[in-house]
Amino acid sequence: MLSLIKNLKEYRLLGWAILFAMSGQIVAVMDATAADIKIGFVDVQKAIVETKQFKKSQMKFRVELEKEKGIIEARKKKVESMLIEINKQANVLNPALKKRKEESFLKEKKDFERYVQDREEEFARREKAALDKISRKMLEVLKQLGKQKKLTMVLEKKTVFYSDSSLDLTSLATKTYNKLYP
Repeated sequence: MLSLIKNLKEYRLLGWAILFAMSGQIVAVMDATAADIKIGFVDVQKAIVETKQFKKSQMKFRVELEKEKGIIEARKKKVESMLIEINKQANVLNPALKKRKEESFLKEKKDFERYVQDREEEFARREKAALDKISRKMLEVLKQLGKQKKLTMVLEKKTVFYSDSSLDLTSLATKTYNKLYP
């Protein structure tokens, strides 16, 4: 029995020795592959915001938003004038007419508030859809650049503390995007 225990200890020691020898080889392999790893970095938000397509869509949204602001302002003035009229005539109107005007005012105010909320949601939804479309295209551009430059991976620059500026793909991504999607 003692010889069996002694043999187990020897096998364990032999196992540890083999593991340490192999780990040295693993570290050597990792060092060799680490030299082959090439990582690019990109500020995705900046790359997207600088594209001609994003700027064009933002300009279009601004024009539509200004137009909508005019419509909202006109409706707001209408609601305010209704309230002013009710307040001015409050003492001289008979109760039934006053009640009808107040109900009309409340309906108009509620419709106005709903209209504003609906427009805000619509603009947010449209803006998000446009941004999502551009983002998907930008990711494809980044994949192409990664393959062209034989990069192992491309990372978001905001999560990196330091990187060689020659590996920053932000402006190249924007230029490539603008060529592919004029």
